[in-house]
Amino acid sequence: MLEAIITLITATALLLGSPGPAPMALAAVGAAYPLQQGVKFLAGILAGLIWVMLFAAFILNGLISIHPYLLSTMQVLAALYIIWVAYKIATAPINSSNAETLMEPGFWQGFVFNLINPKAYAAFVALFSSFMLPGEDSLHALLTTAACCFVVATLVDGLWLIAGRLLRTLFTTPKQGRYLRVLFAVLMVLAVLVAASKSAFY
Repeated sequence: MLEAIITLITATALLLGSPGPAPMALAAVGAAYPLQQGVKFLAGILAGLIWVMLFAAFILNGLISIHPYLLSTMQVLAALYIIWVAYKIATAPINSSNAETLMEPGFWQGFVFNLINPKAYAAFVALFSSFMLPGEDSLHALLTTAACCFVVATLVDGLWLIAGRLLRTLFTTPKQGRYLRVLFAVLMVLAVLVAASKSAFY
């Protein structure tokens, strides 16, 4: 049991903690916005992750087999939304009171962000199909696995938010701040394109 838990934790940390749309967005929000907004955005990301886990566990495999274009549709929606968020982060005023009004990275923005994040769905399909923890029955095993994955996701996503905050202190001038925002915006777009290109992961 202990070996299975360690394996699941490692796989979850690698799949969800590796650079992707959500980690890059969290780092960007941490670097560009006040901590309070970053925490709200993180809460939304995690709430969206709960839906992703449920969807991946109970629905996704069957739907994709019935509707082969579902994954492509999700990827297009994710790309458009993340490109929009990346644009707002890259173009938000530096050290301006209007910065928060252009894209308020709150709870619902984070929720929607993960809701259409194809990497998250792919990750949980892989985790639930290959790293399920033993249990008294299938439901107990699924709930235990999901709970373990959620704890790991909370830790790694929180670390990405903190990383963004730490980087913020290194970019103290408006010019440097602009470079940081543009860098994270570009990384966000690249991350979602890479995630979408790995559709065979399903």
